Amino acid sequence: MTTTTGSAQRTPGHAPSPYALTPHRILRSEWHKLWSLRSTWVTLLTASALVLGVGLLMGITYTSGGGDSDIDTVVLVLYGTLLGQLCVTVLGILVTAGEYSTGMIRTTLTAVPRRLPVLWAKAAVFAAVAFVWMSVTALVTFASAQPFLDDTDQATSLTDPGVLGAVAGNSAGITLLGLIALGLGAALRSVPGSIGAFLGGVLILPEVLGMLPYDAVDSALKYFPTQAAGALGSATPIPGAADAGPALLALIVWATASLGSAALLLRRRDA
Repeated sequence: MTTTTGSAQRTPGHAPSPYALTPHRILRSEWHKLWSLRSTWVTLLTASALVLGVGLLMGITYTSGGGDSDIDTVVLVLYGTLLGQLCVTVLGILVTAGEYSTGMIRTTLTAVPRRLPVLWAKAAVFAAVAFVWMSVTALVTFASAQPFLDDTDQATSLTDPGVLGAVAGNSAGITLLGLIALGLGAALRSVPGSIGAFLGGVLILPEVLGMLPYDAVDSALKYFPTQAAGALGSATPIPGAADAGPALLALIVWATASLGSAALLLRRRDA
């Protein structure tokens, strides 16, 4: 009976097992897990509220000829991104390290023994959700703030040169920072430890290095994660910052390094 069943499963054209592991099913599993967590809704809604709230505040309080007149309009309106990206990076850490804290990772890796497809699926689902969510947030914030800026020197529209690209770049920067955090979470397996490592290594370390009186350090700092992300969110070049293309490439390299390190450790360590 067993032999007959095995032969039937190998027959060309035979329907695949409903329990077979496929990339689509792993992605769907990670999608459901992400949206079933209350922390997902809390972090994403908080990120949107911060970006929108700060954007509206900037629009309502702005006056022409003030100290902010030389700031790029997209940077001004989306200034809340500096707070929103913290929420997104925390979510990235929770996607991976959160499963270790609850012990759910053992069930996940038992279901997918090859392990790495789980990490890639988590990264893909998170990246898609973060980019779309923050893109919608950025567009809504920009559109909501513009009526308050119509009669000022910051009046602009999405159709102006570089504006739409800066809005998309803003969301891409946040997403890639979140992927760096996701990789840290998978590597360190601790939510507090990963948050501390991200704050210390990604946010604080560049500020400390920036105090060193060396030109080489200043040149290198332009391609650190937060500095590169900031360059992506401006419609006009920022003095002293990297160009958008190299900045995007640098962020991709950082995210790849973080996920690659997590993948190497995931294969070598026990769950």
